[in-house]
Amino acid sequence: MIRVLLVHDECLVRSVLAEWLRRETDLLVYDAPWRTAPGRARSLRPDVCAADLDCADAVGIPPLGDLSGGAGGAAAGLVVLAQASRPGLLKRAAEAGALGYVDKEGAPERLVAAIRQVAGGKRFVDDSLGFGFLKAAQMPLTRRELSVLSLAAEGASVAEIAGSLHLSHGTVRNYMAAITRKTGARNRIDAIRISQGEGWL
Repeated sequence: MIRVLLVHDECLVRSVLAEWLRRETDLLVYDAPWRTAPGRARSLRPDVCAADLDCADAVGIPPLGDLSGGAGGAAAGLVVLAQASRPGLLKRAAEAGALGYVDKEGAPERLVAAIRQVAGGKRFVDDSLGFGFLKAAQMPLTRRELSVLSLAAEGASVAEIAGSLHLSHGTVRNYMAAITRKTGARNRIDAIRISQGEGWL
């Protein structure tokens, strides 16, 4: 029996998808929104966490590492529901060690196939996400620039960003100028919009 934790923030979608997965006789399915998912993953210790990358409860990238880290035993295999149009999220999922990548626009049978593959320690990637991975490899911002931009997206001032990241005010301004240039944005707000649209934030 494969123990599965399904993580999705939309209650109706999560409930319907969980019930659909429960029809599979080899799957024991639990579900949770992102807010409670890390705690559920620690207590349930599932074989596979299947998570939607769009997180409604928080600004930015969901805590994927909290799902795949394991607790006192083997780490859970991570399957993500993704879109090729959000390459930044694909990149973050890869960095978190996800083994399965299912296109949200695809057939639900693909999710079942991914869960079974990942439970067996194998990789699963929908062909339709290939272009998204190509774009993810071209993400122009460094980790430090993403840290600066994440704080800016939360409304932090230059002084607050500098204090939080232990940088000088001038360095923060230089990072913001580089971010604006690299994203092709007109200003800080536009850079935030572009980065969120691409899934980098």
